[in-house]
Amino acid sequence: MSNQVNHKDGASYAPVGQSVKVVEPNQFYFSVAYLDHGHIYGQTNGLLQAGATLKYVFDPDAKKVAAFKDKYPQVQIADSFEQILDDQQTQLVASAAIPNVRAKIGIQVMQSGKDYFTDKSPFTTLEQLAEVKQVQQQTKAIYAVYYAERLHNEAAWRAGELIAQGKIGKVIQVINLAPHRLAKNNRPAWFFQKNCYGGILTDIGSHQVEQFLTYSGATDASINFARVRNVNNPDKPELDDFGEVSMTGENGCSFYTRVDWFTPQGQATWGDGRSFIVGTEGTMEIRKYMDVARQAPVSKIFLVTQESETEIDCYGQSHFPYFGALILDCIHRTENAMKQAHTFKAAELSMLAQKVADGV
Repeated sequence: MSNQVNHKDGASYAPVGQSVKVVEPNQFYFSVAYLDHGHIYGQTNGLLQAGATLKYVFDPDAKKVAAFKDKYPQVQIADSFEQILDDQQTQLVASAAIPNVRAKIGIQVMQSGKDYFTDKSPFTTLEQLAEVKQVQQQTKAIYAVYYAERLHNEAAWRAGELIAQGKIGKVIQVINLAPHRLAKNNRPAWFFQKNCYGGILTDIGSHQVEQFLTYSGATDASINFARVRNVNNPDKPELDDFGEVSMTGENGCSFYTRVDWFTPQGQATWGDGRSFIVGTEGTMEIRKYMDVARQAPVSKIFLVTQESETEIDCYGQSHFPYFGALILDCIHRTENAMKQAHTFKAAELSMLAQKVADGV
């Protein structure tokens, strides 16, 4: 059964799925560095559940390292990041650094001959993306991104499988609603500095664009409009607490998302994330984390086809196949978990939307 850590705080969201191992113990090693965001625990859980062996952890903050060591007592504490880069056993480095340094860290990892698995958003500027693309092409390393709202959510993952099977025909529109709990007092200073987090569309929006590209089959899109605001946090003037964007895929599919930091305190989980997908032969609603006033946590799909209406309970039913596929990609030099172009395009479009919204 899936077991999310702390449903009230999205920063600590760390699912633990069914264990389906694709490698034997000590066959595939990964290390972890820079623990600035709690998503590193979700990244680590996913890799461990797929059979990877955790070797080193590094962070300049001893308290973060101690907390990680407490959760994963088998890990060895590295004296420096260079120790991980030089380690011959480590094949993949997982990281959840401050967003604006994720690209720089990834470049170091790729140039050391290892693959990289970063939290989203993977970049905060288009210049970072261009540099990473160049290094990735030179090294042929994998630059993977933890787009957790699809990769680590049962219903969101299952929805992609159903769409690929043609259950709702050709996808016409994807709508994603992604409210998050701000938990202002628990956030680090960088969280409120726009040059660090990149803006709400760059950050949370990258999740949503990735889902759109996956569900629609689009490989590119044009931005119709994009908007961000600071509605209710004048003490944090660089925080975008509300954002929205509309895009049209090159295949004609429509996309709209709203992202915000307005989950009420009375809500059982950190965010009532939902997707509404319209196809030529059916419709789908995904309730990713809760069913308001009825049940939480949940992960459900409401599927309507030409034949029937179905409520599909996905909670606890997945082993989150992405992580095993990523491990096998690292071993076999394939890209079955996620195409590299898709990984980059989701980030690129979210950053382009942010630029439109910021008027730059």
